[in-house]
Amino acid sequence: MNRSLKQGVLIVIMTLLTSMAGAQKVRFAPGEKTTYIIHYGILSGGIARVQLTEETLNGKKVWRSTLTGQSTGIADALYKVRDTYESYMDPVTLLPYKSVRDINEGRYKRYNVVKFDHRSRPDSAILTSDLTGIHITEKEIYDIVSCFYLFRRVHLPANKEFKPGQMFTIITWFADEYYPIRLRYAGKEEIRTKAGKIKCLKFNPVTEVGRVFKTEDDMSVWFSDDDNFLPVKIRFDIFVGAVTVDLASYEGLVNPLNIK
Repeated sequence: MNRSLKQGVLIVIMTLLTSMAGAQKVRFAPGEKTTYIIHYGILSGGIARVQLTEETLNGKKVWRSTLTGQSTGIADALYKVRDTYESYMDPVTLLPYKSVRDINEGRYKRYNVVKFDHRSRPDSAILTSDLTGIHITEKEIYDIVSCFYLFRRVHLPANKEFKPGQMFTIITWFADEYYPIRLRYAGKEEIRTKAGKIKCLKFNPVTEVGRVFKTEDDMSVWFSDDDNFLPVKIRFDIFVGAVTVDLASYEGLVNPLNIK
């Protein structure tokens, strides 16, 4: 193949790749910020915030998602909560490079950093935990934060017509354990928020029946049925009552939120 032909082929390939990248809808980007109010029954007892920023980690550009949750009001006086989860992700694959879990709940405190090595082994990933040491896991394993960005970017857009009961599984590492996240599609619902009514896709993450949950469907997550697939509401039905997490405010969305 002569030089001019090689250049022509390269130009065609680059054009195709550029077209494919341009055709892929962007769901979120650094600058996205959301705030949620946590309700225990009819009482407001906490606030949660999620923020996506662009950072540099070990010389690489990464996306850092920070999830914070804290108790407020009477709940804060009775049982103080200050929790933080951080995920440092590859902007393309969304695979985590580093995961931070900082738990402060009453007298219970737990801090841990897990580093993810996805490249050293061809058939597995190497995870290094500050608390439990080295773990060898399967490839493409996510943390509890990055998995929901993957769900928003890859799984939700790829399935325009969901079937009732359709299941999605994402392998994660959470609290130093292998933790598969399984989400079952439960249908479409309209959710009332402070900003207005939002059409949503409802999923039931499969929960473990036992001390906290009565059935496998006692947790629900609603994502906006638009180009953002933004988490709008979360509900936990537990033995002592219901806990809901409701969208209160947002900014920096890439696409307009479909509000009635």
